[in-house]
Amino acid sequence: MRIALLGFGTVGRGVDRIVSERALGVEVARILELPDRLSDPRMTSNFDDILADPSIELVVECMGGLEPACSYIMAALESGRHVVTSNKAVVAANLERFAAASRASGAGLYIEAAVGGGVPWIASVEKVRRIDDVTSFSGIMNGTTNYIVDAMRRQGAEFADVLARAQELGYAERDPSADIDGIDVLNKTIISASVAFGVACERSLPASGIRNLTKADLDALAEKGLTVKLLGRGVRSDDRYAAAVEPVAVSEDSLEASVPSNFNLLTLDATTVGELKFYGQGAGSLPTGNAIVQDVLDCASGARCPVYDLTAPLSYDPSLLRADYVFRTTASLGDSEPFAEGTCLVRDLTAEAARALLSDALEHDPTTFMAALA
Repeated sequence: MRIALLGFGTVGRGVDRIVSERALGVEVARILELPDRLSDPRMTSNFDDILADPSIELVVECMGGLEPACSYIMAALESGRHVVTSNKAVVAANLERFAAASRASGAGLYIEAAVGGGVPWIASVEKVRRIDDVTSFSGIMNGTTNYIVDAMRRQGAEFADVLARAQELGYAERDPSADIDGIDVLNKTIISASVAFGVACERSLPASGIRNLTKADLDALAEKGLTVKLLGRGVRSDDRYAAAVEPVAVSEDSLEASVPSNFNLLTLDATTVGELKFYGQGAGSLPTGNAIVQDVLDCASGARCPVYDLTAPLSYDPSLLRADYVFRTTASLGDSEPFAEGTCLVRDLTAEAARALLSDALEHDPTTFMAALA
């Protein structure tokens, strides 16, 4: 199978390396790159060159961003070419549209690498759903934030120092907002909920990050036998579902608490199989490249051709996702009670109500931090 790569950054180079070294029967024949970076005879700066090549059967999109990635994916699917993508932002925003184009043309749409890097999450959810209803999922879906929290906890370091180190190591971008404010996990949660529940997931989900997490917060929670992880979560009950992204205070003896460095851990619960957990590298050139090439090989062999039917008659109901919440703030929260040193507890809030309360508290105290109790 001759394929084209759209983008030749960290992930694109990883795909090219894995294909050239390990994927027999697959050839990277064309590469879309910027005009001033055409360093390989396979490269072009014009996407139309790829569409005009009848030998290209599959397009791998690893550019990132919404445009022109969305337009290129749609054009490829409409032309009958299979698409593999690692771009969680464009998939979260357009999965329903991509799925419709895929069904109309018969081209395969493969999104394994968009969530969990090298962790086989999406394919596993698809497999579970052949028999079961997925009743819930949760996960550490962002390696950058997990690295930050893990290093703060193990080294006794402050957030700013660990973030700077993460940027030096290439785990965090120069502007880390997408990671530390939960935006990256939000995109992955939308995709996970869509696939797990068979619904075009609500995109305006409550989402909070770890920007205001301090060493003192971790120390206070540790006295209660807890630590913090940034989780994407979803739950389904009958004809309703809910999802959210937020820091969660988990028990120090939980598997989630033990996840080190920039690793991911994703969990689902389903009707007959029960609880399943998936652990591994959530990002990086080779782990993400591996997930992409796995999709390419599934397509080439005909072993798997996902069909995303997002028409389940489910309604979004935020009341399904409830917890007690710990706040560290100088703002007045009304009906709260003391929890640990410098923190208070507000009981039985929906994730949506908790996010609204956090927004109000941040207006009074911009350093406010909030975490749900697992």
